[in-house]
Amino acid sequence: MPSFISDHPMLCALALILIDIAVWRLISANLANWKLAARLVIFAVFSAVLFNDGMNPMLVAPYADNTALHMAATALQIGWWLFAARTLTVLLGALMMQRVGHTGRLLQDLMGAVIFLIAIIAALAYVLDLPVKGVLATSGAVAIIVGLALQSTLSDVFSGIVLNTTKPYQLDDWISIDGTEGRVTDIDWRATRLQTSQGSMAVIPNSLAAKAKIINFSRPADMFGLAVSLQVSPHARPQTVIEALERAMQGCRPLLAKPAPSVAFKTSASGGVEYEISGFVPAMPLKREVRNQLYDLAFRHLQAAGVSLLSAVETATPVPTSPARALLDSSSIFSTLRQEEKDTFSQNMTLHTYRPGEMILPAGEVSDHLFIVESGVVSVMLIKGGHTFEAGRMGPGEVIGEAGILTEQAALADFTAKTFCTLYRIEKAYLTPCLDARHDIADAMKTLLDFRLHAAQALTQDAPVVPVKKGFLQWLRKRGL
Repeated sequence: MPSFISDHPMLCALALILIDIAVWRLISANLANWKLAARLVIFAVFSAVLFNDGMNPMLVAPYADNTALHMAATALQIGWWLFAARTLTVLLGALMMQRVGHTGRLLQDLMGAVIFLIAIIAALAYVLDLPVKGVLATSGAVAIIVGLALQSTLSDVFSGIVLNTTKPYQLDDWISIDGTEGRVTDIDWRATRLQTSQGSMAVIPNSLAAKAKIINFSRPADMFGLAVSLQVSPHARPQTVIEALERAMQGCRPLLAKPAPSVAFKTSASGGVEYEISGFVPAMPLKREVRNQLYDLAFRHLQAAGVSLLSAVETATPVPTSPARALLDSSSIFSTLRQEEKDTFSQNMTLHTYRPGEMILPAGEVSDHLFIVESGVVSVMLIKGGHTFEAGRMGPGEVIGEAGILTEQAALADFTAKTFCTLYRIEKAYLTPCLDARHDIADAMKTLLDFRLHAAQALTQDAPVVPVKKGFLQWLRKRGL
């Protein structure tokens, strides 16, 4: 051992402690293995310095004839026990992290507390030469008093151990605890923290979570359930309602095909009949968006079937109108027409029906007419890399063929009937003078066409190729070294 260390062991031991603290602070958390290796090396050197100078942590400190040196040696020997406890805790924590991940952090904290307690008792027994039995008896009495005072806190701790052992949920799981829904962001010794869909933080004590009803939306993985309830008039035929809601489900692409979505009758009363659409989506953030989309589709398909959602305030008996006239009222493009214009317009619309799989408008064809979907689901198919894929689905009120009407441009996609469809057709010869006279309708169709062209371009263009970084390891792999 160098002469400087032999001549000044206490200064060197104190310097090693300060170096350990500095290294632990300076090394980034991303280099956890290097931090652990540095701590193990420093602890080994620290132990060698103490044992070489006769400061054995298993014995009472030397230098009994020199009070200052005796107290300094005692402090360093006690520090050795604490240093050893901390090093062992970090080492066990690193090993446990590889096996159980962050969910075992509570167990690591408890294990660390036990290790430090053992280290303190050992330091009292070996270094200070205190009677361990008396210390344990005193600490037992104190533990009883503290345990009674911290009864609810201890309940949270042991409940946390149960939750970490049984693992009803883990970090990043979407769960509901006693009606509080959110994503698990942390599980510590006292509570479970959830980030709710509103962005707020919910802190639920572990003792409450252990007793409450827990719903884990993340299991099985990649499948999150949702449901939409609707009330309709009791006079509407159930089969008509169910078929309309089934078309709404088929028009919602984000819903998973397996398990298949379903429509179910729920309750019936004199005031109305309640139906429920249920299905699954592949990601939790999609639930709100898909639920809104599904409700809108259900509204439109029910309206196309002649069924209205139940209202709390019943209006007067509506004036009967033709299906074509009602479709213009619900259309976002033609709804600005005046009443007399809609009456005239509806008389120039012809009804066409298509069976499932039948082509409505093929890609590459310049349409000389405009379609408005009255009922059913229309599938939009694009081609990318020689393969056909479904880019979207259309429902009641949406239009087809605006490219040919506005710019005499060929359709970029195949429009086929996914279900039995009814569409109203408007000839270009009749529509063109209307667009020239009503610029608001022409602008709305132009905006729709621009949006669809950009969407089709984004879906069909090839993703940019990311260049692969070439390095020494790649060079070795290519040569089989």
